[in-house]
Amino acid sequence: MLTPVPPGPSVVVCNTCRHTADAREDETGQRGGALLEAAMRSVQAADPELQGVQIQAMPCLFACSRHCTVHIRAPGKVGYVLGDFTPDEDAARAILEYAARHAESEHGRVPFKEWPQGVKGHFITRTPPEGYVCT
Repeated sequence: MLTPVPPGPSVVVCNTCRHTADAREDETGQRGGALLEAAMRSVQAADPELQGVQIQAMPCLFACSRHCTVHIRAPGKVGYVLGDFTPDEDAARAILEYAARHAESEHGRVPFKEWPQGVKGHFITRTPPEGYVCT
């Protein structure tokens, strides 16, 4: 049930997420999460500044009332679950840019003025790292 992944900053993308709030798949039969994962890998491959964050895919983050959901995390830092993205390169870039800033931050808190526009309004939850709560 659990598969080990390398430690470090990462974006866990739900590769089975719905395509939109109303459609499970796009017109070619692909899930939104799989399309978002592919877009993230494409953006990352083209931009060396975004390669310090791992892209890790898994089926179902249990945010099924949302679509195109990701979890941004790093050891010892507050993590965030975001969703309702369009599975395209614009969303992928915004997610990866935020994740890179998250990785560079001391505790996982990125100042709002540094948030890429594409992540604003997409936050669902924040999760404290093991052994901590947020104050």
